[in-house]
Amino acid sequence: MIAYGPVPSRRLGRSVGVNNIPPKTCTYACAYCQVGDTLDMQIERREFYRPEDIAHEVGNRLEEVRGVGDTIDFLSFVPDGEPTLDVNLGLEIELLRTSGLPIAVITNSSLLGLPDVRRELATADWVSLKVDSVNEDVWRRLNRPHRKLDLSEILDGMMTFRNMFSGTLVTETMIVAGVNDTVQHAVETAAFLSRLKPDKAYLAVPTRPPALKWVLPPDSDAMVRYHDAFAKQVSVVEFLMGYEGDDFSAAGNPRENLLGITAVHPMRRQAVAELLDRAGASWSVVEELMSDGSLREVEYAGHRYYLRRPRWN
Repeated sequence: MIAYGPVPSRRLGRSVGVNNIPPKTCTYACAYCQVGDTLDMQIERREFYRPEDIAHEVGNRLEEVRGVGDTIDFLSFVPDGEPTLDVNLGLEIELLRTSGLPIAVITNSSLLGLPDVRRELATADWVSLKVDSVNEDVWRRLNRPHRKLDLSEILDGMMTFRNMFSGTLVTETMIVAGVNDTVQHAVETAAFLSRLKPDKAYLAVPTRPPALKWVLPPDSDAMVRYHDAFAKQVSVVEFLMGYEGDDFSAAGNPRENLLGITAVHPMRRQAVAELLDRAGASWSVVEELMSDGSLREVEYAGHRYYLRRPRWN
């Protein structure tokens, strides 16, 4: 499903997602990724879907959502992989402008060394850049990048992008216990962000089932120290930890809604139950999806989550 949601977002309100990358095609294989391990790692940009088809699918979803009176705050490129791998990203942003909604792109930053990627991203209204580490060894352990990627080129690309982007720029740093949760690491990353000057720097911890089981959130003391180190060098710092809620849209077919959302956004059992209830559907929808292998159930941090299986698994 190319268009899904709206889903509740802690940063963007109610966001209709644009899934412009098939699962799980990415430049990274992040240890903490909520969508699962990368199945197709690449760094060459190419076309995955026709831009006109993406615009059509998003238009249909907006019509469905607005038809039931749901509110939408953003269109957000948050796909099954890295959105900037799509060579048509700039054209798709242009086509979606007719919706009248602001457009966000959440990227892992890995291709910002490319001038065309920077130009296309600069046409969005709101961009989130991943900056988990500025340390080569930690970057490789945590983000597990494609072997041809170079961290220094990525960081330089971010700085160049900042100087040309007039929209809202935020960063996100995922903190993982035993990997990048020390004060020294926080100071190094914050020093880079002080030069990048994002409008806001978000600190995140793993809150959904990660790709690798060893991934754990840091303890509360480490989180306080990390925030303090960031606050000394970055103007606005905010934790991105609270549960975003269960206010998923029930517009359209409940089966397709569940598959579309859980492909990129694991849902707690409570959220699934509330979506089905609003759609007038029963839990049998989940049972059928589990039975035919489309959906899987995962226990994490005391909660039960549901995730879509990759389409070829």
